[in-house]
Amino acid sequence: MYALKQEPDNYTNNRNQPALIDPALIRAAGQIYHIYCEVHPEITGHASGVAINRSNHRGKVIFTQHPVLLPEECFVPISQIESYMY
Repeated sequence: MYALKQEPDNYTNNRNQPALIDPALIRAAGQIYHIYCEVHPEITGHASGVAINRSNHRGKVIFTQHPVLLPEECFVPISQIESYMY
């Protein structure tokens, strides 16, 4: 068996392409975001998305661009949440 040396420039890490997220997670993140907006209308900061647990769908609204996530969490950007809301 031969092990081929693969050059690092053969791989592209395209950060502009969104990750595929389960639609159920996007809906749950939308509910979390919608409730947050209703409960806290005085908060004027622009949310970047929702960090949500994949198994129990509990989450938090995130305001930083690069959130730190737990292993069982994923990040749903606000753009994906808004596209499912309308």
